[in-house]
Amino acid sequence: MSAADEAAIARVRVALTDAAARLAAAGARTEALAEYVPPTRVLLVPRPERLRPLGTVWRLGVLLLMAEGADETASTTGDAAADIQAPSPALFATGSLTRAHEPGRTTFIAASAERRRQLRVAAFRGHYPPGTSVNFDAAPIPLDASLAGASGPVTVHDGEALVRWMPSSPDALTGFDAYLTERVALLVDPPIGA
Repeated sequence: MSAADEAAIARVRVALTDAAARLAAAGARTEALAEYVPPTRVLLVPRPERLRPLGTVWRLGVLLLMAEGADETASTTGDAAADIQAPSPALFATGSLTRAHEPGRTTFIAASAERRRQLRVAAFRGHYPPGTSVNFDAAPIPLDASLAGASGPVTVHDGEALVRWMPSSPDALTGFDAYLTERVALLVDPPIGA
């Protein structure tokens, strides 16, 4: 990996930290992030599937930004007080989305519609209030050297960070900074009626 790629990744981290601070200061709308937990049995007692809460995120198109991401502290000076850093934001590729809904009765319609109903109930079992938007199956995007030439939604190529805004098209790339600025602006100052 070249020095230009390393600098681009560092700029991505800084831009995400600034974006999280701006979104938090504006009180921008967040959504829930959860992990799908399949049905299990514990001591012969069946436990239904559920969506286990992981935190809140801001939806930025094909990306989800979590303000309180993993702490990437590394001791460089040997001085514990100087090495303490604020946690950097975590970035995820969007996965699936559902809304929490109270359990109703099973209807015998299309299997896909029944599956969507089951996922809404799983979100409710995760203690989300009815109507809450819940993201799950979101893949974490590591903010490290693996971004160079990555095939996911964020990639670094020739020292420039890019966003693949249409996952099915490898050539649908736009500049990371412009994409992030536009998406943050839409959350901070949403259009009338949004």
